[in-house]
Amino acid sequence: MQKLISLSKRRGFVFPSSEIYGGFGSCYDYGPLGVEIKNNIKRAWWKEMTQSKENIVGLDAAILMSPKIWEASGHLTAGFADELVECKKCHHRFRKDFLEKDKCPDCGGGLTDPKKFNLMMRTFIGSLEDEASTAYLRAETCQGIYVNFLNVLNSSRKAIPFGIAQIGKSFRNEITPGNFIYRTREFEQMEMQWFCHPKEADRFFEYWKEERMNWYLKLGIKKENLKFYEVPKSDLAHYAKRAVDIEYNFPFGWKEIEGIHNRGDWDLSNHSKHSGQDLRFFDEEKKDRSFLTFLTDAYQEVKGGRTKTTEAVKEEETFLKFNKAIAPVKVAVLPLVKNKENITKKAREIYSTLKTNFSCQYDEVGSIGRRYRRQDEVGTLFAITVDFESLEKNDVTLRDRDTMSQERVKISDLVSVLREKLES
Repeated sequence: MQKLISLSKRRGFVFPSSEIYGGFGSCYDYGPLGVEIKNNIKRAWWKEMTQSKENIVGLDAAILMSPKIWEASGHLTAGFADELVECKKCHHRFRKDFLEKDKCPDCGGGLTDPKKFNLMMRTFIGSLEDEASTAYLRAETCQGIYVNFLNVLNSSRKAIPFGIAQIGKSFRNEITPGNFIYRTREFEQMEMQWFCHPKEADRFFEYWKEERMNWYLKLGIKKENLKFYEVPKSDLAHYAKRAVDIEYNFPFGWKEIEGIHNRGDWDLSNHSKHSGQDLRFFDEEKKDRSFLTFLTDAYQEVKGGRTKTTEAVKEEETFLKFNKAIAPVKVAVLPLVKNKENITKKAREIYSTLKTNFSCQYDEVGSIGRRYRRQDEVGTLFAITVDFESLEKNDVTLRDRDTMSQERVKISDLVSVLREKLES
């Protein structure tokens, strides 16, 4: 994990939030390459869930909603709370279920009796900070889907079974966040709620369980790093009839990255009771910890180095083997030498053409071997080297990240060749 965290900051994937002020409790900023990966993940998920399926539509509900929604959903009661314990000696606080022993993991002191700690983040609407103006940052995106159920049903003219998908920020006042970006207080969720007849719930549950596992496999996540975990009935959330997690084998152990939940009619029936609206009609839920999954699974270390063009072969080189759809940079344009025989000018011309078609980087700093390593380290799929021969024959060397094979390609054919390789 320390290697991933170091790489993430060094190469512009993820930065600690508010770092110049000493950081801010388990909040992170996604840098230039990080935001590309994040957007690629969201695009791949959105394409899978809405564009490739006829009966799923999209939604973007507000983060701030009526507090009555959170009363109806049970988020303001003990159902959405963790057990908090405090060290009597150092006064550090922890989630009770995260502790292996009944002693403080920081100083060994004794712990207080557990108290319920609600995870909702409170804010205020308007000029007065009183009970009447209290509101909450949403704790999950799916409630925006449930309260818009009738709006979507009526406006999209859908009939059950159908789904509503949404991507957006959620907020939870976690007692013990940690493991880098795995558990944070501000996070992004990708969720789809599936509505069907109760008699079909089991069949659709099995269908979505397999569909969601296959999505990770299609995007290159190693099969041996994924597994299903059936949540015991004693551990089910207050709304769930059944829950199966997809877990990933992180450096810190097997952890949930996505949950497929049969929520029955918990949400719709409760919103019906509290709002007076008749919302009569199941659901599939997706929570996003995908960024860390893709980053961890792509991480490769090669002892003895990968390339023979470096001045001195390193003992160990790092590269990120992202799937084509997820890689933040598709193509890098690298002049062989800087300011020689118009090579730089030609390279910049090629870069200008390619950047309108693909996610590209231009790099002319350092030796060509160092630049190859830099691109490997961020997962760039293809590197284009512009050399002296390029000026004579109008072609370039195209290097494949995974095989390191090189081929000469005419400059005029680059867009079509790259598009074919990226789409194959």
